[in-house]
Amino acid sequence: MHAQRSSRPRNGRIQAEMYAVADRYPGPGGAVAVLHEGKVIAQHCWGYASLERRLPFTSSSLFRICSITKQFTCATMLDRYTDPEILAPYIRKRLPHLRSDPPTVTQLAHNQSGLRDYWAVAMLHGAAIEGTFSPTDSERVIAGTHSLQFIPGTSYSYVNQNFRLISEAMEDESGLSFAELLQQHVFDKTDMKRAILAAETSALPDGTTGYEGTQEGGYWPARNHIYWTGDAGMAASLDDMISWEQFIDQQRDDPDGLYNRMSRPVQFDNGHKAPYGFGLQHGKIAGHEITAHGGALRGWRSHRLHCAALRLSVIVLFNHMSPAQQAAASLFRAFLGEEEKPASKPQPTNQPHALEGLWLDEETGLSARITAAGDDKLQLHYLMLPETLDIITPQLAEAGSVRIRHIQGEHMQANAHGPSGPHIIMVRPGENRHVLLRPYPATPQPDPAELVGTYECDELDKSRFVITSQGGLLHGGFSGFLGTGRMERLTSLGPDLWTFPCPRALDHTPPGDWTLHFERRNKHIHQVRISCWLARNLVYHRLAD
Repeated sequence: MHAQRSSRPRNGRIQAEMYAVADRYPGPGGAVAVLHEGKVIAQHCWGYASLERRLPFTSSSLFRICSITKQFTCATMLDRYTDPEILAPYIRKRLPHLRSDPPTVTQLAHNQSGLRDYWAVAMLHGAAIEGTFSPTDSERVIAGTHSLQFIPGTSYSYVNQNFRLISEAMEDESGLSFAELLQQHVFDKTDMKRAILAAETSALPDGTTGYEGTQEGGYWPARNHIYWTGDAGMAASLDDMISWEQFIDQQRDDPDGLYNRMSRPVQFDNGHKAPYGFGLQHGKIAGHEITAHGGALRGWRSHRLHCAALRLSVIVLFNHMSPAQQAAASLFRAFLGEEEKPASKPQPTNQPHALEGLWLDEETGLSARITAAGDDKLQLHYLMLPETLDIITPQLAEAGSVRIRHIQGEHMQANAHGPSGPHIIMVRPGENRHVLLRPYPATPQPDPAELVGTYECDELDKSRFVITSQGGLLHGGFSGFLGTGRMERLTSLGPDLWTFPCPRALDHTPPGDWTLHFERRNKHIHQVRISCWLARNLVYHRLAD
């Protein structure tokens, strides 16, 4: 009786938080559930699965779970094969031009492949933002891979086609479609009755619709024409996702249970802990170890997480663009009885920090811009989204996933090995990387007109980058076998260092800013190195006028 009484306030907190989530993240509709010890302790659906058709959002509404598919791809693989490396020959076949050994199947599943993400690379081939991206297009982009951006097993980078390659290799090996493989190895075994492979993303069979927009500006149906498979192709209802979490709990005491095998700790080749394995992110919330993954496409955001120690699962499905991961974390904290601390508002500061300024990662070609974000905060622009860091000392700042330290090189001994002059050492444990950032002058570009011209990338099937000057402002655009991409205005960071914006792309999360690092020979521009976090070190040489 005591256990029952003590659970009521907790369940009441969770139910209240579910209603708060619906209010805090407004949009056409949503569905959430919290499970404890294999039982649903709270669940809530609201709004509409389709505003136009007036279809209510229910627990049986199909939903694009997008990248959450990756764990089901790995579940299928681990259930079918004692040794997944049996798929290696089929992976190699799909990378015919790769000049080095291909990544192993396990390295693909752990996002340690070294491949460049094909959704980012597609933009360099001139893909239209809302255009069709067919299986043939996918095959050609992947087959065009010539090099890797790091040695497999040594680092981490999120790469969607890792899981597409796995699902297509399973099709080749088995003679079955990926839809049939999912049904046989996952859906039937976990009682996911409505889950399907919905590879073509323009519509779902029950009419559920994803929406772009805001409460203030209104919502409209998102346009998607991508064909996905093992990377993000599944659709499932809230009921299906509940069945998955219950299956996980049923096998909790079996060390060889499917989810236990998927969620074992993962390492890099040097033995350091890795943040990702078999389609699952490993992390912590309020000090508790969790496995989790989100999913996103224009109009769709979802997140699921599982805490094995607490036997707790949280599912969030939005058919709009609100941050499902934040909603899932708030429900997790509601279960614990904790309140999330509100973020402090940045306060203006007039004191420059040693880390502030413009820096260049010469290994990847990425720029790093560090600016003040309050008296005790810095903002780092390096990955797709800016990161907020806490200032620890005048030379040190850090966040959960990154630490940056300013080094005064002139204090080094003359015979010491390493860089001279001031620099930054950036440590990113989740990527297993120690990064050297050198200061970059923020002086103006000598003559922007020198950059105007056409550049071509041999690595990417003769992809072209055109730079024009319109009224004295530089614009650039990519073109290739996927079409002619739109022109975007370039922004100067420093001499021969610019950014090309990519705020929208085929996939939900765009590459963000591409760094353009122009290189000279005999004082004349002869090539540009183009990089984003998902696709680094692509060299475009300048064509003769």
